[in-house]
Amino acid sequence: MRLRYDRVTALILILLSTQAVLADPDPEQVYRLKASVVKVHVITQNGGHGIGTGVVVAKDTVATNCHVLANSNGISVSKFGDSISPVDMVADWKHNACLLRFKYLELTPVKLSSAASLHYGDEVFTIGFPGGPPKPQTIAGKVRALYSYDDSLVVRSDAAFVMGSSGSPTFNQAGELVALSTFKSPGKHAYFYSIPIEWIQALMQQAESSSPTPDSAPFWDLPLAERPFWMQVVQPYQSGEWQTLEPIARDWLVQQPDSAEASFYLASALHAQGKLEMAQQAYQRTIALEPAHLGAWMGLAILAQQQQQTEELTEAENHVRQLDTHAFSDLQQQLQEAR
Repeated sequence: MRLRYDRVTALILILLSTQAVLADPDPEQVYRLKASVVKVHVITQNGGHGIGTGVVVAKDTVATNCHVLANSNGISVSKFGDSISPVDMVADWKHNACLLRFKYLELTPVKLSSAASLHYGDEVFTIGFPGGPPKPQTIAGKVRALYSYDDSLVVRSDAAFVMGSSGSPTFNQAGELVALSTFKSPGKHAYFYSIPIEWIQALMQQAESSSPTPDSAPFWDLPLAERPFWMQVVQPYQSGEWQTLEPIARDWLVQQPDSAEASFYLASALHAQGKLEMAQQAYQRTIALEPAHLGAWMGLAILAQQQQQTEELTEAENHVRQLDTHAFSDLQQQLQEAR
């Protein structure tokens, strides 16, 4: 059975959506970090109760997502059985980055790093309150993509999250804060995005206070045509609308010619339409820009098998195995079934 072109990217999507098998973060490190992670409580305008997650980033200062706080009539955080309300807040509504300021919070700030320090395939983990449990939960994942946006990098990882996780800190393996879990794409194979800690650090320099009333929509909730290209490509990519995806990816490349992700989505659209030579060039362009791009190496492996290119197939398989042994096993199974 040979793989049909229009099923190729669906296969890559499934393989990339499979949760990586990762070692648990260091328990002692996680225990220390959990002491700096708080549950955020809000009273909604209709009297309901909402929750999110926050993390102590400086003395008496908690970072979280603005959408957790938006239009609330009351805000507090809880930790170790105590509840305390902020005396002030500072908001960057466009980037969905908010700070809550307290008196006498008496919780230890975490160490800050940067999203810019991350690389494709880096292991990360989040600590938060998915679903609102009494104690914070830890979820591990890998960095799957880094998107240039407003002079920083939005992080996509496979550390999944649900309601209650908004604002959860994302840590690198050294236990340093690199991002905040913020939003996900709709659908079965959701993408999980985190805003960079650099936006929080910029906000920490701001003295002007804000209210819980938004002054703008977050960038991820704008009309589709106004969202970043890396958001515009998700729906056509996941639903197999290749003739829609291709021009979006090309426009993206015009604006960001050095974007590995733009090249990858163009390659995917070309591959699915059977334009194999152009697809191969776009995949190769992707890995020239980002050598650890798992999706591009998977695409090259599948394309090589379709074209019966033995040496190219072996090379691509070797790279996939080096990047992610679990994904390699799944890829091998799918390629075997397609032979």
